[in-house]
Amino acid sequence: MQLEPLIQLTRGGLTENLHLGAVAVVNTQGAITAQAGDPQWLTFTRSCLKALQALPFVESGGPAQFGFSAQQVALMCASHNGEQKHVDAAQDMLDKAGVSYKTLKCGCHVPLQFSFFDKAPPADFVADVRHNNCSGKHSGFLAYCVQHGHALQDYLEPEHPLQQAIRRDVARAVGMDANDMPMGIDGCSAPNYAMPLWRLAYGYARLASGAQDAEFGASFATLSNAMTSHPDMVSGTGRNDLAFMQVGRGDWVSKVGADAVQVVGSKERGEAFAIKIIDGNKPALYAASVEVMDQLGWLDAGQRSALQPWRAQPIVNARGILVGERIPTFKLQKP
Repeated sequence: MQLEPLIQLTRGGLTENLHLGAVAVVNTQGAITAQAGDPQWLTFTRSCLKALQALPFVESGGPAQFGFSAQQVALMCASHNGEQKHVDAAQDMLDKAGVSYKTLKCGCHVPLQFSFFDKAPPADFVADVRHNNCSGKHSGFLAYCVQHGHALQDYLEPEHPLQQAIRRDVARAVGMDANDMPMGIDGCSAPNYAMPLWRLAYGYARLASGAQDAEFGASFATLSNAMTSHPDMVSGTGRNDLAFMQVGRGDWVSKVGADAVQVVGSKERGEAFAIKIIDGNKPALYAASVEVMDQLGWLDAGQRSALQPWRAQPIVNARGILVGERIPTFKLQKP
């Protein structure tokens, strides 16, 4: 794999950190239109996969059958904060499917509303599986199983009909043979797939195009419209995907994944980019993502200003003293 320095951190005028990665920009025809580093880099998709993992359920009419709201469809695509509105929405999805929250197998962790901001939960706070950032996705998984009469206890096993359907539809969405997608287990215990970076971008270019897609048009429209209309359900207060989609004014479909992978699709432009930072550094990822949008000409003056907190910027310490800078070091190239 050929990686490129994307973001440089300086201190005292010297390079302190250099974050390497790759970027692939792809249109709805599957053509790579710009790149930095190797667009063929085989990388795990992590939570960027969630909207595509929801395809079997949406394709089979699940949201309408169970009466899921657009907010709940967005939650199926989410790495949410575990705020009360997220927990309540997940519980309502489970109620509509007739399933106990104890059936969720995503595990329990400190909600992102605390851990993302390095805050301790209140002393009396008790988290359960509904606070897991993936509980919306898993609630959709269980609803699909109820819809099709599949067993619930092993719904995360790779051989389960649900996971087989997901693998099939993910492969179709990114234009791959399902056998060519290496499988790993994600943080929420669900199967996750690796693919060339440009393939992930291609899937999101199609997702963002919504009804214009010839194969998954109705489902892509349902998913992308839910995400852009309710970005607070996709992430939560103070989070990156919420900020990006708000600044995108309904045009950008954004999803970040663990270990510094992100994909953003533009409905208007019919293109998307996928980016991965190899050392997993999230601030570098956000800075590089904004720089990609700027170089692609996606940003007007207002958007550029609104995204400034997420991009390359001066670094100050706890006393407010300027100590360094976060600087983009790449230029997108035509393939």
